[in-house]
Amino acid sequence: MDNVIIIGGSMSGLLAAAALSRVARRVTVVDRDTLPARDAHRKGSAQSHHAHGLLARGREVMEDLLPGLTGELVARGAMAGDLQSVSRWISNGHRLAPAVTGLTGLLVSRPMLEGQVRRRVKSVYGVAVEDNLSVQHLTTHDGRITGVRLADGRDMHADLVVDASGRGSRAPTWLMDLGFAPPYEERVTVDLRYATREFRRRPGDLGGDLVIITTPTPRTPRAGVALAVEGDRWVVTQGGYCGATPPLDLPGFVAHAATLAAPDLHELLVTAEPIGEPRAYHTPASVRRRYERLTDLPTGLIVMGDAVCAFNPMYGQGMTVAATEAAALLEWARAGGGRPQAFYKKISGLIDAPWDIVVGGDLRLPGVEGEVTPRIRMVNAYLERFHAAAAHDPELGRRFLRVANLMDPPPALLSPSTLVRVLRNAGQRAEPALV
Repeated sequence: MDNVIIIGGSMSGLLAAAALSRVARRVTVVDRDTLPARDAHRKGSAQSHHAHGLLARGREVMEDLLPGLTGELVARGAMAGDLQSVSRWISNGHRLAPAVTGLTGLLVSRPMLEGQVRRRVKSVYGVAVEDNLSVQHLTTHDGRITGVRLADGRDMHADLVVDASGRGSRAPTWLMDLGFAPPYEERVTVDLRYATREFRRRPGDLGGDLVIITTPTPRTPRAGVALAVEGDRWVVTQGGYCGATPPLDLPGFVAHAATLAAPDLHELLVTAEPIGEPRAYHTPASVRRRYERLTDLPTGLIVMGDAVCAFNPMYGQGMTVAATEAAALLEWARAGGGRPQAFYKKISGLIDAPWDIVVGGDLRLPGVEGEVTPRIRMVNAYLERFHAAAAHDPELGRRFLRVANLMDPPPALLSPSTLVRVLRNAGQRAEPALV
């Protein structure tokens, strides 16, 4: 493979560049926006102001693609820690019993993480990252994608074009323009509204814990997250489903935290010092485009990241799935590339587990639009008992976090030994989750 063009300079595109730099002579990442020279928010990543989770699996894959990345980020103020022992995971109103899992989490703001990844990728021999370039069309010859046409009329040649442009990907339209069918699109409408504020982090906050995650429940369809990040800050994001909008003003923001399924976040915020300006964000739906079901596709084009599957961001899975797709892209390219169906089949298996987690979790909530199958009802009923039991059994908490962090597949929560633990502990009276 001689020359690759990657559309989109966000995390998915940058990680794809890190992967393909190992097999291609030249990789060029093009982005329509001006990319910041330092760690800063950018126009094309409006959600970067909000809390971002990097799951354990995502950190591992990024470390494989960019060795030393974790240490570089920690040296600049990011924090690494065991996911269960320094975090308060509150699911269905039950806090997972604290324990050591062996899963390393990395707490870092999106601008610092993306900025460091971009610097590392730009330093790789044969990789160029170019901003202020907007791709208008694909170029073709004899049914094969041969590159892209820019808004200024220039053509850029490539043996492979990778569309990592995100939710707004134009690949379905480009395919139709070339006479191919677009992918079938699945949607689960959540109408999620975000509100985020930052607060100064003080010694002793949360007794030294670094994370609060309070998930929504059918009776309380609201979520809250507090992440400790570099610069002695808390990034606190609250979300409301089906159009319910958390207030941005400080008194309203703090009061909203009191309506969550557990009091931890509210008690943190009552005495916290706000810094910076509040931010809002809206996600209408989780969207999955089923490229793996297409039998007729042009060679020379790969679509990945949010352009294939854009998750409800409250689950924090997007960057991790993007990393695993980049690793799959490298595997596909090393096998010779060729027809893209093999790549889409591979990443479909990677997407299935997080998609099932997101869809099953969201369809519990009133007003969320989507098909609630008997299987989803059964799994959700089981998970209610599971989380009640995990409030007493740290091993159940460890197994849950391995699935939530995409280390193990969801069926691991249905193993015989897990079922026994759930049945043994689910009847106990759960202690309330307190600060």
